[in-house]
Amino acid sequence: MNYMSNRELLMKCVEENALDLSKVDEILKAVEENDLSLDQFVVQRGYLSEKQFLQICSKELDLPFFEKLEASKIRIPEEYCEKVPIHFSRQYTLMAIGKTDASYQIATCTPLLMHPIDDLTNLLEGGFVDMVLAPRAEIVALINSSYKQNLDGAIGGEESETPESSNVEDKDKPIDDPNQPLIIRIVNNIILDAVRQRVSDIHLQPYEEKLQVRYRIDGILYDVQSVPKRYQDAVINRVKVMGKMDIAERRLPQDGRKSIKMGDAEVDIRISSVPTSHGERIVMRLLDKSARLYGLDEIGLDSKNLKIVEQFIHYNHGIMLVTGPTGSGKSTTLYAAITRLNSIEKNIITIEDPIEYNLHNISQIQVSEKKGLTFAKGLRTLLRQDPNIIMVGEIRDEETARISIQAALTGHMVFSTLHTNDSSSAITRLLDIGVEPFLVSSSLICVIAQRLGRKICAGCKTEYEPSPSKVQAIGLQPSDLGTKGVLFKGSGCEKCMRTGYKDRLGLYEILPITEKIREQIMSRASANVIKQDAIKRGLKTLRMDGAKKVLDGVTTIDEVLRVTQVDTL
Repeated sequence: MNYMSNRELLMKCVEENALDLSKVDEILKAVEENDLSLDQFVVQRGYLSEKQFLQICSKELDLPFFEKLEASKIRIPEEYCEKVPIHFSRQYTLMAIGKTDASYQIATCTPLLMHPIDDLTNLLEGGFVDMVLAPRAEIVALINSSYKQNLDGAIGGEESETPESSNVEDKDKPIDDPNQPLIIRIVNNIILDAVRQRVSDIHLQPYEEKLQVRYRIDGILYDVQSVPKRYQDAVINRVKVMGKMDIAERRLPQDGRKSIKMGDAEVDIRISSVPTSHGERIVMRLLDKSARLYGLDEIGLDSKNLKIVEQFIHYNHGIMLVTGPTGSGKSTTLYAAITRLNSIEKNIITIEDPIEYNLHNISQIQVSEKKGLTFAKGLRTLLRQDPNIIMVGEIRDEETARISIQAALTGHMVFSTLHTNDSSSAITRLLDIGVEPFLVSSSLICVIAQRLGRKICAGCKTEYEPSPSKVQAIGLQPSDLGTKGVLFKGSGCEKCMRTGYKDRLGLYEILPITEKIREQIMSRASANVIKQDAIKRGLKTLRMDGAKKVLDGVTTIDEVLRVTQVDTL
């Protein structure tokens, strides 16, 4: 590593046109007064983007820069997680991404902060350290996934209960179950295994002879284990206690919520119970707040669609809607959009239910129906906070829709979601809930419909020759497959649980609101008429986008057929 003074490094930033010369003395003075390292200060205060600064440091300090840290391609030394406490790695954003006989390769986003490196060397018992540069979000995501795999204790187990959770345990005692510690371990292990396997939902489904545990992974439910029937009531009660639900009420549906700590990562659990003929059925939705955010270029948008989305998110005012069923990745797309727009020049405020990820430099408001803070009430207050960009978690009613439209018409950029099946249906949904056509046509600028499809597992990807009828089912012709006439699928391996799929990507249908569509909105044309006319003008539907991703070898015909409907032309 080459060493440079702070002034020398800032002058290099000026030479790269990343920093104004007039800011150099101001930064140097502020760094000294705030007792921060230069890399911490210029990024936190927004003088340079993190990527800009790390790229300049990489060039000037002769350190490798990795924009992405893919866990599947990195071999993390086992002893690192044993020797280095997670709180140390999290506090200083340091993580080993490799090891040679002589040294550890350590990723950092603050190469000028040297004292943690010295401490790390001691923790590693004298092992040499070679630094590489990576964005903070990438390192944090790698820390969370790596330390989770090395957790031996249960989640908030009996020996690590906080005072609050100890009180919860007292409430659980009336169950009068002598196996209570066993029940706690059963529930903890179910949740712990689910988080490790990237599960989005845990189902506890009672049958006549057992309680079946099911995991939803990449959108598909799997039976993973069963709990003996004699433990069913105790397991259900334990989950209800975690969610602060009434364990005495077994005849009515209930909702609850719980946050748990895994190492230093936080997972939110939304719990729902309903009575069935064989006992109460529980569904737990998991939200890992420590998971890294995805960029717009990572969520499955092809180059043409990415260009369209980039164009519309930079509008000064208007409404951009993302539509699709629950679990189709709408929030991920919205987060990717506002993260791209995030800067110190813009005041970005969100109102969400729940807040799924904590965003740096963005004010986020949590909806609370019990306290009277609804989307509509929160949005009215939010407009008095001088925002440039507003994200509304969901438009659920006419009042929220009207306020969002008024915000767009008064110079704000508004992002929100709707539950509709395709892009054109979002237009008619707004009209159906009572919004006047002239308001919709004058405020709406773009609608994105999306689905999540599973990706072919990279570890077992293989070629095969599909039947012509299968190819035609997604709107392709055998001639589209090229001279070899082959597509790809996963043969099944340990990495993908023998399914042939691992991870997911988005399928998109992007409908810009043109003058022609505005005329159709004013005349209250049906969703089908709007969509058919848009297809003639070049709209690529969800199924068309899926077919392209099949040709690109990213997903399969079966997956596209599963998540999309046939296009009615």
